[in-house]
Amino acid sequence: MTDDLRRSVMAALAKITHPGTGLDLVAGGHVQNVEVGEDGVARFQFLLRPEDPNELVKEARMAVEAVAGINGAKINVQLPQMQPPGGGGRRGALKPGSVPAPTPKPGLLKNVRHVVAVSSGKGGVGKSMVAANLAAAIAQSGQRVGLLDADIYGPNIPLMFGVNRRPSVVGEKGKEMIEPLEAHGVRLMSLGFLLDKEQPAIMRGPLIAGVLKQFLEQVAWGPLDVMVVDMPPGTGDAQLSLVQTIDLDGAVMVTTPQDVATGDVRRGIKMFERVNTRVLGVVENMSGLRCPHCGEAIDVFGSGGGQALADEMKVPFLGRVPLDPAIREAGDRGVPTVISAGESDAARALAGIADKVQDSLAALVG
Repeated sequence: MTDDLRRSVMAALAKITHPGTGLDLVAGGHVQNVEVGEDGVARFQFLLRPEDPNELVKEARMAVEAVAGINGAKINVQLPQMQPPGGGGRRGALKPGSVPAPTPKPGLLKNVRHVVAVSSGKGGVGKSMVAANLAAAIAQSGQRVGLLDADIYGPNIPLMFGVNRRPSVVGEKGKEMIEPLEAHGVRLMSLGFLLDKEQPAIMRGPLIAGVLKQFLEQVAWGPLDVMVVDMPPGTGDAQLSLVQTIDLDGAVMVTTPQDVATGDVRRGIKMFERVNTRVLGVVENMSGLRCPHCGEAIDVFGSGGGQALADEMKVPFLGRVPLDPAIREAGDRGVPTVISAGESDAARALAGIADKVQDSLAALVG
Protein backbone atom coordinates (compact mmCIF):
# COMPACT_ATOMS: atom_id res chain seq x y z
CA MET A 1 0.00 0.00 0.00
CA THR A 2 2.77 2.43 0.94
CA ASP A 3 4.61 1.65 -2.31
CA ASP A 4 1.51 2.58 -4.27
CA LEU A 5 1.19 5.82 -2.30
CA ARG A 6 4.86 6.58 -2.87
CA ARG A 7 4.41 6.22 -6.61
CA SER A 8 1.35 8.48 -6.46
CA VAL A 9 3.35 11.08 -4.52
CA MET A 10 6.18 10.94 -7.06
CA ALA A 11 3.67 11.34 -9.89
CA ALA A 12 2.13 14.38 -8.18
CA LEU A 13 5.55 15.99 -7.73
CA ALA A 14 6.45 15.27 -11.34
CA LYS A 15 3.54 17.44 -12.42
CA ILE A 16 5.15 20.57 -10.93
CA THR A 17 7.41 22.37 -13.40
CA HIS A 18 10.27 24.65 -12.38
CA PRO A 19 9.59 28.02 -14.04
CA GLY A 20 13.27 28.63 -14.71
CA THR A 21 14.52 25.28 -15.98
CA GLY A 22 11.33 23.83 -17.45
CA LEU A 23 12.04 20.52 -15.69
CA ASP A 24 9.68 18.92 -13.21
CA LEU A 25 10.72 18.62 -9.58
CA VAL A 26 11.65 14.95 -9.87
CA ALA A 27 13.62 15.21 -13.11
CA GLY A 28 15.35 18.37 -11.85
CA GLY A 29 16.63 16.59 -8.75
CA HIS A 30 14.78 18.80 -6.29
CA VAL A 31 12.93 15.93 -4.62
CA GLN A 32 14.87 13.14 -2.94
CA ASN A 33 14.30 10.19 -0.59
CA VAL A 34 10.52 10.09 -0.88
CA GLU A 35 8.92 7.77 1.68
CA VAL A 36 5.38 7.18 2.90
CA GLY A 37 4.97 5.76 6.38
CA GLU A 38 2.26 3.50 7.74
CA ASP A 39 0.65 6.66 9.14
CA GLY A 40 0.11 7.93 5.59
CA VAL A 41 2.53 10.84 6.03
CA ALA A 42 4.83 11.51 3.08
CA ARG A 43 8.39 12.46 3.98
CA PHE A 44 11.03 13.71 1.57
CA GLN A 45 13.94 16.09 1.12
CA PHE A 46 13.62 19.18 -1.05
CA LEU A 47 16.79 20.70 -2.52
CA LEU A 48 16.21 24.45 -2.74
CA ARG A 49 18.88 26.41 -4.53
CA PRO A 50 19.33 30.18 -3.96
CA GLU A 51 17.86 30.99 -7.38
CA ASP A 52 14.77 28.78 -6.89
CA PRO A 53 11.43 30.44 -6.14
CA ASN A 54 10.27 29.87 -2.57
CA GLU A 55 6.81 28.95 -3.83
CA LEU A 56 8.11 25.60 -5.14
CA VAL A 57 8.14 24.14 -1.63
CA LYS A 58 4.58 25.27 -0.99
CA GLU A 59 3.43 23.86 -4.34
CA ALA A 60 5.10 20.55 -3.56
CA ARG A 61 3.38 20.32 -0.18
CA MET A 62 -0.04 21.15 -1.63
CA ALA A 63 0.38 18.61 -4.43
CA VAL A 64 1.40 15.83 -2.05
CA GLU A 65 -1.32 16.52 0.47
CA ALA A 66 -3.89 16.39 -2.34
CA VAL A 67 -2.97 12.75 -3.12
CA ALA A 68 -5.69 10.35 -2.00
CA GLY A 69 -4.57 8.38 1.04
CA ILE A 70 -1.89 10.88 2.13
CA ASN A 71 -2.45 12.30 5.61
CA GLY A 72 0.21 14.99 5.50
CA ALA A 73 3.66 15.94 4.27
CA LYS A 74 6.90 16.52 6.14
CA ILE A 75 9.47 18.26 3.97
CA ASN A 76 13.12 18.61 4.94
CA VAL A 77 14.39 21.62 2.99
CA GLN A 78 18.08 21.25 2.11
CA LEU A 79 20.60 23.82 0.89
CA PRO A 80 23.05 22.72 -1.82
CA GLN A 81 26.29 21.47 -0.27
CA MET A 82 29.53 23.23 -1.18
CA GLN A 83 33.05 21.95 -0.59
CA PRO A 84 35.18 23.97 1.83
CA PRO A 85 38.16 25.84 0.42
CA GLY A 86 41.48 24.04 0.31
CA GLY A 87 40.04 20.55 -0.16
CA GLY A 88 39.21 17.88 2.37
CA GLY A 89 41.38 17.21 5.37
CA ARG A 90 42.91 20.70 5.46
CA ARG A 91 42.17 23.57 7.77
CA GLY A 92 41.07 26.81 6.15
CA ALA A 93 38.79 29.79 6.54
CA LEU A 94 35.18 29.15 5.61
CA LYS A 95 33.94 31.42 2.85
CA PRO A 96 30.64 33.28 3.26
CA GLY A 97 27.71 31.11 2.27
CA SER A 98 29.69 27.86 2.11
CA VAL A 99 29.26 24.81 4.32
CA PRO A 100 31.17 21.55 4.55
CA ALA A 101 29.72 18.25 3.41
CA PRO A 102 27.47 16.70 6.07
CA THR A 103 28.70 14.05 8.43
CA PRO A 104 26.13 11.30 9.06
CA LYS A 105 25.45 10.78 12.76
CA PRO A 106 22.61 9.37 14.85
CA GLY A 107 20.66 12.50 15.75
CA LEU A 108 21.39 16.18 16.24
CA LEU A 109 23.32 17.52 19.24
CA LYS A 110 23.73 14.08 20.76
CA ASN A 111 26.52 15.39 23.02
CA VAL A 112 24.54 18.38 24.29
CA ARG A 113 22.77 17.88 27.60
CA HIS A 114 20.40 20.88 27.55
CA VAL A 115 19.24 23.30 24.83
CA VAL A 116 17.66 26.62 25.83
CA ALA A 117 16.20 29.15 23.39
CA VAL A 118 16.20 32.87 24.21
CA SER A 119 13.37 34.53 22.34
CA SER A 120 11.25 37.67 22.20
CA GLY A 121 8.11 38.89 20.54
CA LYS A 122 9.72 41.96 18.96
CA GLY A 123 13.15 43.34 18.21
CA GLY A 124 15.03 45.88 20.29
CA VAL A 125 14.25 44.46 23.72
CA GLY A 126 17.74 43.13 24.49
CA LYS A 127 17.23 39.47 23.63
CA SER A 128 20.76 38.95 22.28
CA MET A 129 22.22 40.71 25.31
CA VAL A 130 20.35 38.35 27.61
CA ALA A 131 21.44 35.32 25.56
CA ALA A 132 25.09 36.41 25.60
CA ASN A 133 25.15 37.03 29.33
CA LEU A 134 23.18 33.87 30.09
CA ALA A 135 25.77 31.82 28.21
CA ALA A 136 28.71 33.64 29.80
CA ALA A 137 27.28 33.37 33.32
CA ILE A 138 26.63 29.63 32.98
CA ALA A 139 30.16 29.16 31.63
CA GLN A 140 31.52 31.03 34.66
CA SER A 141 29.84 28.44 36.88
CA GLY A 142 32.03 25.75 35.32
CA GLN A 143 29.58 24.39 32.74
CA ARG A 144 30.54 23.64 29.13
CA VAL A 145 28.48 26.11 27.11
CA GLY A 146 27.78 26.78 23.44
CA LEU A 147 25.93 29.76 21.98
CA LEU A 148 24.22 29.40 18.61
CA ASP A 149 23.26 32.71 17.02
CA ALA A 150 20.06 31.82 15.17
CA ASP A 151 19.17 35.47 14.58
CA ILE A 152 19.97 35.16 10.88
CA TYR A 153 18.93 38.68 9.89
CA GLY A 154 20.60 40.40 12.85
CA PRO A 155 23.58 38.31 14.02
CA ASN A 156 24.95 40.38 16.92
CA ILE A 157 26.72 37.67 18.92
CA PRO A 158 30.10 38.17 17.15
CA LEU A 159 30.12 41.83 18.23
CA MET A 160 28.98 41.06 21.77
CA PHE A 161 31.78 38.52 22.21
CA GLY A 162 34.42 40.56 20.40
CA VAL A 163 35.06 37.91 17.74
CA ASN A 164 35.32 38.67 14.02
CA ARG A 165 37.37 35.76 12.66
CA ARG A 166 36.20 33.16 10.18
CA PRO A 167 35.76 29.63 11.54
CA SER A 168 37.97 26.82 10.29
CA VAL A 169 37.02 23.53 8.72
CA VAL A 170 38.38 20.34 10.25
CA GLY A 171 38.15 16.64 9.48
CA GLU A 172 38.81 14.21 6.68
CA LYS A 173 37.45 14.59 3.19
CA GLY A 174 33.75 13.82 3.18
CA LYS A 175 33.57 14.29 6.96
CA GLU A 176 34.43 17.97 7.25
CA MET A 177 32.97 19.95 10.12
CA ILE A 178 32.94 23.64 11.04
CA GLU A 179 34.94 24.34 14.17
CA PRO A 180 33.14 26.85 16.41
CA LEU A 181 35.01 29.88 17.66
CA GLU A 182 35.42 30.44 21.39
CA ALA A 183 35.45 33.51 23.62
CA HIS A 184 35.02 34.00 27.37
CA GLY A 185 34.62 30.26 27.85
CA VAL A 186 31.71 29.96 25.38
CA ARG A 187 31.78 28.11 22.05
CA LEU A 188 30.19 30.28 19.36
CA MET A 189 28.63 29.90 15.93
CA SER A 190 26.93 32.67 13.98
CA LEU A 191 26.17 33.55 10.39
CA GLY A 192 27.94 36.79 11.24
CA PHE A 193 31.25 34.89 11.18
CA LEU A 194 30.63 33.91 7.56
CA LEU A 195 29.48 37.26 6.18
CA ASP A 196 31.61 40.23 5.24
CA LYS A 197 31.21 43.27 7.48
CA GLU A 198 27.82 44.94 6.96
CA GLN A 199 26.83 42.30 4.37
CA PRO A 200 23.07 41.66 4.72
CA ALA A 201 21.66 38.16 5.02
CA ILE A 202 19.08 38.06 2.22
CA MET A 203 17.32 34.71 2.21
CA ARG A 204 13.87 33.16 2.20
CA GLY A 205 12.31 31.13 4.98
CA PRO A 206 13.35 27.66 3.76
CA LEU A 207 16.95 28.85 3.43
CA ILE A 208 16.88 30.00 7.05
CA ALA A 209 15.74 26.53 8.08
CA GLY A 210 18.59 25.03 6.09
CA VAL A 211 21.21 27.29 7.67
CA LEU A 212 20.01 26.48 11.19
CA LYS A 213 20.00 22.76 10.46
CA GLN A 214 23.55 22.94 9.15
CA PHE A 215 24.69 24.89 12.21
CA LEU A 216 23.29 22.06 14.31
CA GLU A 217 24.51 19.15 12.19
CA GLN A 218 27.79 20.33 10.76
CA VAL A 219 29.43 22.24 13.60
CA ALA A 220 31.85 20.35 15.84
CA TRP A 221 30.27 21.57 19.07
CA GLY A 222 31.76 18.77 21.15
CA PRO A 223 30.29 17.81 24.54
CA LEU A 224 28.24 20.64 26.06
CA ASP A 225 26.27 20.93 29.25
CA VAL A 226 24.14 23.77 27.90
CA MET A 227 23.56 25.21 24.45
CA VAL A 228 21.95 28.66 24.40
CA VAL A 229 20.21 29.61 21.14
CA ASP A 230 19.71 33.30 20.41
CA MET A 231 16.51 33.32 18.38
CA PRO A 232 15.33 36.03 16.00
CA PRO A 233 12.36 38.04 17.27
CA GLY A 234 8.83 36.93 16.50
CA THR A 235 7.21 33.59 15.78
CA GLY A 236 8.44 32.79 12.29
CA ASP A 237 10.48 30.27 10.34
CA ALA A 238 13.51 30.09 12.61
CA GLN A 239 11.49 29.32 15.74
CA LEU A 240 9.38 26.67 14.04
CA SER A 241 12.39 25.11 12.32
CA LEU A 242 14.28 24.85 15.58
CA VAL A 243 11.51 23.23 17.60
CA GLN A 244 10.83 20.79 14.74
CA THR A 245 14.50 19.85 14.44
CA ILE A 246 15.67 19.36 18.03
CA ASP A 247 14.17 18.87 21.47
CA LEU A 248 14.34 22.13 23.40
CA ASP A 249 14.50 21.95 27.17
CA GLY A 250 12.86 25.32 27.39
CA ALA A 251 12.59 28.92 26.24
CA VAL A 252 13.46 32.15 28.03
CA MET A 253 11.27 35.05 26.90
CA VAL A 254 12.65 38.60 26.97
CA THR A 255 10.47 41.69 27.12
CA THR A 256 10.53 45.33 28.13
CA PRO A 257 7.88 46.60 30.56
CA GLN A 258 5.55 48.42 28.14
CA ASP A 259 2.42 46.85 26.68
CA VAL A 260 3.62 46.96 23.07
CA ALA A 261 6.41 44.53 24.03
CA THR A 262 4.57 42.30 26.49
CA GLY A 263 1.73 41.78 24.01
CA ASP A 264 4.15 40.38 21.44
CA VAL A 265 5.84 38.17 24.03
CA ARG A 266 2.43 36.81 25.03
CA ARG A 267 2.04 35.54 21.45
CA GLY A 268 5.53 34.08 21.60
CA ILE A 269 4.73 32.18 24.79
CA LYS A 270 1.59 30.75 23.21
CA MET A 271 3.59 29.68 20.15
CA PHE A 272 6.08 27.72 22.28
CA GLU A 273 3.24 26.16 24.27
CA ARG A 274 1.51 25.03 21.07
CA VAL A 275 4.65 23.18 19.98
CA ASN A 276 5.03 21.61 23.43
CA THR A 277 8.09 23.61 24.45
CA ARG A 278 8.34 24.57 28.10
CA VAL A 279 8.72 28.29 28.86
CA LEU A 280 11.33 28.58 31.59
CA GLY A 281 10.33 32.12 32.39
CA VAL A 282 10.14 35.81 31.50
CA VAL A 283 12.94 38.36 31.78
CA GLU A 284 12.02 42.05 32.01
CA ASN A 285 14.80 44.13 30.46
CA MET A 286 15.20 47.94 30.66
CA SER A 287 13.07 47.91 33.78
CA GLY A 288 14.37 51.19 35.16
CA LEU A 289 17.21 53.70 35.04
CA ARG A 290 18.93 54.73 38.27
CA CYS A 291 19.71 58.46 38.29
CA PRO A 292 23.48 58.88 38.77
CA HIS A 293 22.92 62.05 40.83
CA CYS A 294 20.10 61.25 43.25
CA GLY A 295 19.90 57.46 42.95
CA GLU A 296 16.17 57.53 42.22
CA ALA A 297 14.86 54.93 39.75
CA ILE A 298 13.28 56.33 36.59
CA ASP A 299 10.84 53.97 34.86
CA VAL A 300 11.56 55.01 31.29
CA PHE A 301 9.48 52.19 29.78
CA GLY A 302 7.08 51.73 32.66
CA SER A 303 7.38 49.05 35.31
CA GLY A 304 6.01 45.65 36.23
CA GLY A 305 5.00 44.55 32.73
CA GLY A 306 7.18 41.45 32.77
CA GLN A 307 5.98 40.31 36.16
CA ALA A 308 2.34 40.90 35.20
CA LEU A 309 2.81 38.95 31.96
CA ALA A 310 4.44 36.02 33.77
CA ASP A 311 1.61 35.94 36.30
CA GLU A 312 -1.02 36.08 33.56
CA MET A 313 0.60 33.29 31.50
CA LYS A 314 1.40 31.22 34.62
CA VAL A 315 5.13 30.99 33.88
CA PRO A 316 8.05 31.87 36.18
CA PHE A 317 9.32 35.43 36.41
CA LEU A 318 13.11 35.25 36.19
CA GLY A 319 14.00 38.83 37.06
CA ARG A 320 14.43 42.44 36.01
CA VAL A 321 17.49 43.90 34.28
CA PRO A 322 17.81 47.67 34.72
CA LEU A 323 18.87 50.17 32.10
CA ASP A 324 22.58 50.40 32.84
CA PRO A 325 25.41 52.06 30.91
CA ALA A 326 27.53 49.01 31.80
CA ILE A 327 25.47 46.93 29.35
CA ARG A 328 26.11 49.28 26.45
CA GLU A 329 29.81 49.51 27.29
CA ALA A 330 30.10 45.72 27.54
CA GLY A 331 28.44 45.20 24.17
CA ASP A 332 30.74 47.72 22.48
CA ARG A 333 33.84 46.15 24.06
CA GLY A 334 32.84 42.60 23.17
CA VAL A 335 32.84 41.36 26.76
CA PRO A 336 29.51 40.28 28.37
CA THR A 337 28.38 42.42 31.29
CA VAL A 338 28.60 39.57 33.82
CA ILE A 339 32.34 39.44 33.07
CA SER A 340 33.27 43.07 32.37
CA ALA A 341 31.16 44.73 35.09
CA GLY A 342 30.41 41.94 37.54
CA GLU A 343 29.55 44.30 40.42
CA SER A 344 27.05 46.39 38.44
CA ASP A 345 23.30 46.17 39.11
CA ALA A 346 22.77 44.76 35.61
CA ALA A 347 25.42 42.06 36.02
CA ARG A 348 23.99 40.94 39.35
CA ALA A 349 20.50 40.77 37.84
CA LEU A 350 21.74 38.76 34.85
CA ALA A 351 23.71 36.37 37.07
CA GLY A 352 20.58 35.80 39.16
CA ILE A 353 18.58 35.01 36.03
CA ALA A 354 21.26 32.52 34.93
CA ASP A 355 21.09 30.83 38.34
CA LYS A 356 17.32 30.38 38.01
CA VAL A 357 17.66 28.93 34.52
CA GLN A 358 20.27 26.46 35.74
CA ASP A 359 18.01 25.47 38.64
CA SER A 360 15.18 24.83 36.18
CA LEU A 361 17.40 22.68 33.99
CA ALA A 362 18.68 20.73 36.99
CA ALA A 363 15.09 20.06 38.05
CA LEU A 364 14.40 18.46 34.65
CA VAL A 365 16.81 15.64 35.42
CA GLY A 366 16.47 15.74 39.19
